[in-house]
Amino acid sequence: MNEPAEQASTRALSRPGRSKTKPRAALLKVLGTRLQYPALRIWAMLMGCFPIELNLRTARVMGGIWWLLMKRHRERAMENLRYAFGDQYDESRLREIAKRSFEHFAQVFLVELVMTPRLITEWSWSRHVELDNLGPALRELLGERATIMLTPHFGNFELMGYTIAKLGLPIVAIMRPLDDPRANDFLVRTRKAGGLTVLFKKGAMEAADGILRDAGSLCFIADQDAGRKGVFVDFFGRKASTYKSIGLLAMRHRAAIVVGSAARTRRGFHYRISVERIIQPEEWELKDNPLLWVTQEFSHAMERSIRRHPEQYLWMHRRWRHRPKEERQAEGAAAGDDGR
Repeated sequence: MNEPAEQASTRALSRPGRSKTKPRAALLKVLGTRLQYPALRIWAMLMGCFPIELNLRTARVMGGIWWLLMKRHRERAMENLRYAFGDQYDESRLREIAKRSFEHFAQVFLVELVMTPRLITEWSWSRHVELDNLGPALRELLGERATIMLTPHFGNFELMGYTIAKLGLPIVAIMRPLDDPRANDFLVRTRKAGGLTVLFKKGAMEAADGILRDAGSLCFIADQDAGRKGVFVDFFGRKASTYKSIGLLAMRHRAAIVVGSAARTRRGFHYRISVERIIQPEEWELKDNPLLWVTQEFSHAMERSIRRHPEQYLWMHRRWRHRPKEERQAEGAAAGDDGR
């Protein structure tokens, strides 16, 4: 017997995967992607109409709104900070650090990443950037050996590579492309005009090998979650999945690893670029597990930089999303015991 049309329609909509919201979500995603480029151009034009200090003050206010409205981001930041600093600071201090992190990155994302090509030029970079003991790192970059530069999601994570490129040293930065190809092309053009070459993550390993083989320099953001197959190392007292590719590239080409950062020194667009650690090939070659040692060593170096200015780290990102196999197995065993 055929069921009434109304009942069939209702039953179809209640089936898994048949939700009305899926086409709507897909449409919104497409619209969001297509709007990236015009929104980016309009925003960049607006930023150019006002002084950088006014733009940064506005962005700080927007960072406070971000903190108030985005409960999921706020809770994740607080959870990460409790793991990292819960034994040092009380809850009010952790909330202050988290809120200032939102304000800091609102300035970075909304203003600084857009205006950096205008502000960091051959003639004006010294108004905004202070170089702190970069001599050893510059010698590595100018030498005859390949170099890998690493920085975390800290301070202005783009500024170190961009400034060094402006000083005339060839740097290739590895990044994830934007969804909108037009916005992506715009970003690449502005960075290339400043002397910074951009290499996209997908299919980047072959090109990266060629760059390092020719004694070139690569720049990575090195604190991203690498999934279950990454190298798990200690980062703020918790195991964090980290990409193997950095250590493998360094080992394959005997590249020096320079760990540095650009930290905001005071309100406004004022940063200090400094090097925390230079890891030489001779250090890992005799280790029992050189890949694990290298990955742990540069992770510790990044952590030291962050600890000096915790309010400039991106605590709301999912750095500790994936857990090591032994932790997952222990949690599964505990869940099984609870169910008995």
